[in-house]
Amino acid sequence: MVNSDIREQLRPFFEPKAVAIIGATNKKGKVGNVIFENFKKNKEKGIFKGNIYPVNPKLDEIEGYKVYHDVSELPDDTDLAVIAIPAPAVPETMRKIGEKGIKSVIIITGGFGELGEEGKRMEQEILEIARANGIRVIGPNCVGVYVPDTGVDTVFLPDEKMDRPPSGPIAFISQSGAFAAAMLDWAAMAGIGIGKMVSYGNKIDVDDADLMEYFAHDDEIKVMTFYIEGVKDGRKFMETAKRVTKIKPIIALKSGRTEYGAKAASSHTGSLAGQDVIYDAVFKQTGIIRAEDFEHMFDLAKAFAKCKLPKGDRIGIITDGGGAGVMASDAVAKFGLKLAELSEETIKFLRERFPPHAVVGNPTDVVGDTDAERYRLALEAFTKDPNVDAILLIVLFQVPLLDEEEVINIITDYAKKSDKPIVVVSMGGYKTDKYARMLEERGIPVYPTPERGVRALAGLVRYAKYIRGNGE
Repeated sequence: MVNSDIREQLRPFFEPKAVAIIGATNKKGKVGNVIFENFKKNKEKGIFKGNIYPVNPKLDEIEGYKVYHDVSELPDDTDLAVIAIPAPAVPETMRKIGEKGIKSVIIITGGFGELGEEGKRMEQEILEIARANGIRVIGPNCVGVYVPDTGVDTVFLPDEKMDRPPSGPIAFISQSGAFAAAMLDWAAMAGIGIGKMVSYGNKIDVDDADLMEYFAHDDEIKVMTFYIEGVKDGRKFMETAKRVTKIKPIIALKSGRTEYGAKAASSHTGSLAGQDVIYDAVFKQTGIIRAEDFEHMFDLAKAFAKCKLPKGDRIGIITDGGGAGVMASDAVAKFGLKLAELSEETIKFLRERFPPHAVVGNPTDVVGDTDAERYRLALEAFTKDPNVDAILLIVLFQVPLLDEEEVINIITDYAKKSDKPIVVVSMGGYKTDKYARMLEERGIPVYPTPERGVRALAGLVRYAKYIRGNGE
């Protein structure tokens, strides 16, 4: 059973009163310097509200900040320590942290269990010190925590190397630090908001289950995404996941699916990847939605962050391009969904109002000479049709008579007032991307291909079905 005090135990990782950066230095580009600069910059912007205490026995000050020579000298309000010193020095530092009474530690340093027996011995020593002193540990061998709203940022890649995404309703948890950093950079480019990121590396203490439990009760987070190489405590993981998926959706990208991948995972974070078929079964039993790749993971996360859950699996397709409608229909079959059979009222309503060359049915094709009004009529009919559970709306902004801003306003209006999820597919280049971003900013998920749009809907359908099956 996960500790019921997990919320209080883990809070300092995300909202510390004061952070000690052990290994802070004035040498540009060094891990300890980048982490110090992250906090300093966020403090200057007014985002990080806590105190910053650099720790280094060889320095007296860094950029106007007093440097503490030893952990024992730290002020009493320190509730988070970030360790960025060589691995052999970490156990002794942990002892001092225990004596000081600091209860939350992020160990950035690598060179532990992933390298062999001596590293595993050090990990065990660190864990024993932590348990004896009531300390929670993230890491070692990780990039730690990123929270745009509170200014916590232990990612040791400087701004010129990695963009930081804005805040949003997605929590992203990754075993791999490099993957976490790459995903943050990618999310920033894609305009996807990440409310909290945790990279836990070798996870000697704080693990997937602890973070699931924490984020289940975090009002800022709507959906959790996990990159997992292996799970150490299977029973704890399953029990927690079963409980948490009834509260919020969890998406997992599990690597090490093949013999080669499993071997690589073991040498990377010291994980036992285990047989992939077992993970597949666990995810299905616990309601975790498995992502096929990182693109799929964020496609799903975006849908969950922005959409209502569907009541069933019947999909209505509206398009202004016949070929795109055919592709979407294929994808509906491929991902185990159904094409909705439109009601007679819907067919009659559209036929009376559409020109003769528009195609009324499912898909409904408003055709290439469409204006925004045809989209409004189609959405009016589909949102009211009891046979339609979710709507895939394909908008090819290239068509000549379409007023882009008007159609964006119409889609936004129906997405807000309808109880059905609406996802948009818009294929094209830079001009299309501009309008897609406008929709995204208004809370509508947009996908660049029909297949990705339908696949995201399939995730919503699967989760909704799981929730209903559990009596929710």
